[in-house]
Amino acid sequence: MKRIAILQSNYIPWKGYFDIINSVDEFVLYDEVQYTKNDWRNRNQIKTVNGLQWLTIPVRRASLAQKINETRTDGNCWRKKHWYSICQWYAKSSYLKTYRDHFEALYMGDDEENLSAINRAFINAVCKMIHIRARITSSTDYHLSGGPSERLLSLCQQAGATSYLSGPAAKDYLDVDLFESAGIEVAWMDYTGYPAYGQLYSPPFLHEVSIIDLILSEGGDKARKYMLSFKAG
Repeated sequence: MKRIAILQSNYIPWKGYFDIINSVDEFVLYDEVQYTKNDWRNRNQIKTVNGLQWLTIPVRRASLAQKINETRTDGNCWRKKHWYSICQWYAKSSYLKTYRDHFEALYMGDDEENLSAINRAFINAVCKMIHIRARITSSTDYHLSGGPSERLLSLCQQAGATSYLSGPAAKDYLDVDLFESAGIEVAWMDYTGYPAYGQLYSPPFLHEVSIIDLILSEGGDKARKYMLSFKAG
């Protein structure tokens, strides 16, 4: 039995993204699709005393058909700005000191400008912090062809999957019958039931923030207590 999930890369994603990774044997970054503006590919949110604040990586748009893995940042000035914002708003968090060197190295110790590579670096680092051991691969490791559902099915088959875990948004377009006829079970991620943790600047408590908020508030080990996949396991 092998379960996989396939998602586009996000910048410092929320905890639900990592719950999907932790729920599968192999997680495939699906960045051979069109880059979409004002989406999670290049931005995310943190909690501040003034509410939510966007951290956005400026990118260059060569064409509307540009793929995520073809997208490059517009310089590297964003790195210092984002790191300054995190240090400013999480200065009183319990675990900034513990993880300061890890995050500072991600922001200030690299000059990578490929968006996919940047996202993957952050995702890999967070997985280590919260002890997620799923194998992370890229869709470029496989051969893709056909329509949206056919491409995902082909990827599952090449990866040797017996089960495909999808986010709930895909219910609008995924051809489940196609998967089931190929002998691959389709399961849906459920994001309901997250407990609150010791978040700064609450109330209100906000779940829809980068996982950085959870890690700096509770630490990597304790963060697992507030994630659904670890409870299920």
